Amino acid sequence: MNKILFTHSYFYKFDPKSWQMKQPYPPLGTILAAAVIRQEGYHVALFDTNLKDSPNDIIPVINEFAPQYLVVYDDCFNYLTKMCLTNMREAAFEMIKIGKNNGCIVIISSSDSTDHYQKYLDQGADYVIRGEAEATLKELINHLEIPNADIQYIAGVYCREGDHPFYQRTLISDLDSLPMPAWDLIDMESYRSIWVNGNRQFTLNIATTRGCQYRCNWCAKPIYGYSYKSRSPEKVIDEISFLMDNYNAREFWMCDDIFGQKPNWLNEFNSLTKKRELCFGYIIQTRADLLQDEKTVQWLAESGCKKVWMGAESGSQKILDAMNKGVKVEQIGVALRLLKKYGIKTAFFIQLGYLNETKEDIDLSIKMILDLMPGEIGISVSYPLPGTPYYEKVKKDLQEKSNWTDSNDLDMMFVNNYSSEFYRQLYKYIHRRFNYKKSISILKDSVSNLNFFNRVFVKNCAKIVYMAPLCVMDKIKLNKLGKKT
Repeated sequence: MNKILFTHSYFYKFDPKSWQMKQPYPPLGTILAAAVIRQEGYHVALFDTNLKDSPNDIIPVINEFAPQYLVVYDDCFNYLTKMCLTNMREAAFEMIKIGKNNGCIVIISSSDSTDHYQKYLDQGADYVIRGEAEATLKELINHLEIPNADIQYIAGVYCREGDHPFYQRTLISDLDSLPMPAWDLIDMESYRSIWVNGNRQFTLNIATTRGCQYRCNWCAKPIYGYSYKSRSPEKVIDEISFLMDNYNAREFWMCDDIFGQKPNWLNEFNSLTKKRELCFGYIIQTRADLLQDEKTVQWLAESGCKKVWMGAESGSQKILDAMNKGVKVEQIGVALRLLKKYGIKTAFFIQLGYLNETKEDIDLSIKMILDLMPGEIGISVSYPLPGTPYYEKVKKDLQEKSNWTDSNDLDMMFVNNYSSEFYRQLYKYIHRRFNYKKSISILKDSVSNLNFFNRVFVKNCAKIVYMAPLCVMDKIKLNKLGKKT
């Protein structure tokens, strides 16, 4: 049967912030789609862009493999692909051209192409799959293998040639029916070496669910909409066991939008880890309101959860309500204290610059961070994405730029109370204040434990001396920028 080359358009090196972290994850969604198509009997290969330098690196792979199809299938489990970064879009466009120059039928699937399918068709892509793509891709390729087959009634596809109607495809109802991702296509040692050289525990990514049923009005849902479906705990445990046995993985990033939303699922997952005597650690992202029951946190801890990234977003209830977040500020503190009780580290996602955010709202967010002191913070600036209610709300105030270049762009793309320069400075200031207070806490612990003049003590003394004047200078710059606008 014909050959199919899978690739995707996320290049870590084109996103300096992500590349600097030295925590690359294989393209999970891409290798799952490859597994689905391989199950049909096709000969598949992977050009994994994650660690590559340029889209042109695909040329020798195409020359050697000689595929009939080039499938640019983005990893929808990587939340950065939802951001439709222009660096990655341009890389996809370049690979489309390379594919067409080499006689390939080019098929695209991504969050960006779902929102902007015509841009990809204009660049030469033959087909764009919108939304969840595995079933659509399988049906499309099987039809293309039949001479003169009519594809106009295949749901989920836009075509470059012809005036075919678009039909929305129903989402896959049974996630357990999907095969295990084609992990064998990954150059696992290249990933492992980056983690190890960065003095980090090698970690692989797993998806236990698809979608999110919550209605935060800024969150894009181009692939799964507001659906929420789970794999069975047994299937997830099987995959974890496979990765432990075959790749010596002991840490996992559960890349779900919301992990463990169903308490019964989490309880069963915990029971299975004990029954099969598996010892591994994992990191999740979830919401504060799902961490109010101590039993839930206990199950997380017992099953191996080491860290929770919580979508805190803001310390202002006014802003949380405007976001339609459905969370109370007090719940964030309750969740953090419960997690701390069970030895689970906490990290906050914070969103600055939401529409009509005031100085008082910003101060409340800073206060929440410094009062609760999670282990880490990840700060971004409000980024209106097509297809969201938030985008519709600010559309009339959008400026010329419609996408960030990379994930640390932090450009304010609509007219708001403060400028992009203000928010970039605020980003620096909050991080500096946070790290300053963290160093002070470490020093206090050292003093209380009589651990004077060890390496940690000296290092944090130096940090405090260095950061104290910088915090003052940052605040002065911030006040000036705030007054300008």
